[in-house]
Amino acid sequence: MANPVVVFETSQGTFEAELYQDKVPVTVENFVQYVKDGHYDGTIFHRVIDGFMIQGGGFDLSGKQKATRSPIKNESGKGPKNCKYGLAMARTSDLNSATAQFYINVVDNDFLDQGQYCAFGKVTQGQDVIDKIKKVPVKKPGRLSEAQPVEPVSITSAKVKA
Repeated sequence: MANPVVVFETSQGTFEAELYQDKVPVTVENFVQYVKDGHYDGTIFHRVIDGFMIQGGGFDLSGKQKATRSPIKNESGKGPKNCKYGLAMARTSDLNSATAQFYINVVDNDFLDQGQYCAFGKVTQGQDVIDKIKKVPVKKPGRLSEAQPVEPVSITSAKVKA
């Protein structure tokens, strides 16, 4: 069975990502269920740090945090890497706290590997959209928790490609 592909329509354009079900099945199953539930439709990329990553999937257009299911087990270190254009799960300081938020690396972030942050996919089409998003103006550049885009960058829809 082929790995699933998700098509993201954003306010900056469309991109596609292959998800590595063959390597990290729990993480991909969790992410795909959020996609099928429409969780990502109408969310924003709330952290944009050029030279690091863009993070989304947790807040709606008004900035309200969305409800999630229970956290999943961290599958990091099982193959996929936090490479440029790679998707990975965001989490708190608890290794097993990932729910719906994810990030897309805009550079190779090897330091996030080694059992830390679970990479689970890679943007395979529309890398130029990721490159546009990473360049949007943010309120406080370089501040990890406050690097919100001045103008919201939204995910209009996320769908599993048929």
